[in-house]
Parts: sequence; C-alpha cells; structure tokens
Amino acid sequence: EFMQAFWDIEEAQDKAIQLLASFVTDKSALPYLLTCTELITFAMKTHIDSLKIQVDGCSLLLEILSQALEQDVVVALGENMTSSLLETVRQHSENEELLSLVCTLLMMISASEVAAENLRKVGVIPDLLSILRNFLHNEQICLSCCGVLWSLAASENNVDQAVMKSAVPVTSAVLQEHLQNGTVTESACSALWALSLQGCLNENDYEPTTALLLDVLRMNPERPVLVKNACLALASLLRLSEIPALRFIMDSKGSGINLIKYAYHLHFDDPEVVESICMLINEMVQYDDVVLDMLSQKMEELLSEIKSSFPSS
Repeated sequence: EFMQAFWDIEEAQDKAIQLLASFVTDKSALPYLLTCTELITFAMKTHIDSLKIQVDGCSLLLEILSQALEQDVVVALGENMTSSLLETVRQHSENEELLSLVCTLLMMISASEVAAENLRKVGVIPDLLSILRNFLHNEQICLSCCGVLWSLAASENNVDQAVMKSAVPVTSAVLQEHLQNGTVTESACSALWALSLQGCLNENDYEPTTALLLDVLRMNPERPVLVKNACLALASLLRLSEIPALRFIMDSKGSGINLIKYAYHLHFDDPEVVESICMLINEMVQYDDVVLDMLSQKMEELLSEIKSSFPSS
C-alpha cells in the first residue's frame, strides 16, 4: 500500500525495496514477497533513471526468484516484468555491475516458456548480443546471456532466423574468450547447439565452429555437462555437412576421435554423456572418409565397450 501510495517518489520506493529485502532471509515470507514482484518492477520502470533503484530492485528480484526455485514454487512472470527489465538494460547499457544482475535475472526467468516467449516478443536478442560484444570479458554476463540464447533458440516457437544467425559469431567469441572456464563454455556450447538445430549456422561457420568445439573438449574433458553439450553441438554440425566431419577427423591439433574415446573413458558411467557420444558417432558414420578413419583408430573397440555397458545403445 505504501509503494502504491507513493509510487512517484523515488526515495519512498527505494526505502520500501530495502525493507522488503530485509525479509528475504525469512523463508516463510516468500509467499508475501512474491506478491510484490510486480510492484518492484513497476518501481524500477517508474524510476528508470535511478541506478540505485535498478540495482536494489534487481538484487531483490534475484533473491525472491532464487528462493522460489529452491522451494519449487512456480512463479507467474508477466510481460510487464520482462519489458521492464529490458528497459533497464537499454537505459543503463554501459553499467557492467547492473547488467550482470539483470542478465542473471533474465537467464532465471527465461527457463519459463511463457517468460521466454515474452522476452522474444520484446526483442531482447539484439540487446543481449550488444551486451556480449561490450562485456565479453565478464564471465557472469557471458554465462547468463548464453543461457538466455539457449532458452530462446531451443524453444519450439518460431524464431527470427536473421536475428538468431547474428548470435553465432558472438557465441563463438564467448567460447574463444572463456575456453578455460568450464561453466561459461557449458552455457555457450548449449547455445551453439540450439542455434545449429535452428539452422542458424552457414557453411562458412562449419569449420571454425567445429575446431572451437574440439578445443573446448581438449580444455575441459573432465566436465560431464560440457562434454555432453559439446558432443551434441558437434553432432548437429556433422548432420549438416561433410565439411565439419572432415575437420573433426583432420584437425591440426589432433583427431576428434581420440577426444571422444578419452571423454568416454572419463565418463563411461554417465548415461547422458554416453548418449551424446553415441549421437555424435551416429552422425560420423554417414561419411565414408570418417568411417575409414574410425576403423584405422580401432573405434569398433569403443563401440563394443559401449554396447556391453549399455545394451540398449
């Protein structure tokens, strides 16, 4: 009631947001805090020029949504929240601290199909790509933006291919910049996989993207989620053309077949990783030159091992 009565007074809104934030540690307060999310975003939208209200509001929304996630509470996120967050992004496009908060928030809400659709409607993708280009060094921003791209590209709803295609070089740049950061590369690999499934890569992207994904596997073989995502992305590339298949077996840094064998022996007890490796192998065998290379490297031994461990493979 206080926030509604004094909606036009910046100090009143910020004091109210700070007071609400003091209740976050009390888990029993979550149902009441959830009723305030619209008011928080309205305060942010009304006082869009106030950096303090944007930071405090985003921080509070993150706390509320994180708690909801922990407690398996479904949060209804309306179009008002998504459009308000996008306004924040556009108004404060140079503030790295705030963008890190907003992008994390966007990643969290994009997990909801309804929210993802709302984000698409308000045209968030060009803004995300602009943020990535400007703050490529920021791990949290890269992680979050790639997470949103994955949610939007993986959606069954029609995507704007022209816009999505422009995400390919930016996502590749994220991978290149953060090759040694497993968490960021997991997110970027899943985004690239979704983009390739949507047909957003062109022929000129095939070889460099394949080489990049092989580098990811070389740098982070011990991370199961990353191995799974990279193998799925590679499988979708090999499905498209023989060009990435040939690069896969003749990469200057070593054959991808050896990487796959090594990854399997590290994660042979993880069904999801093994399934992604099987999907990649399934795409490899459609090309004669690749099959010859597989035979020369005794790939059938690996296949027999997988078959004995997973009879349904």
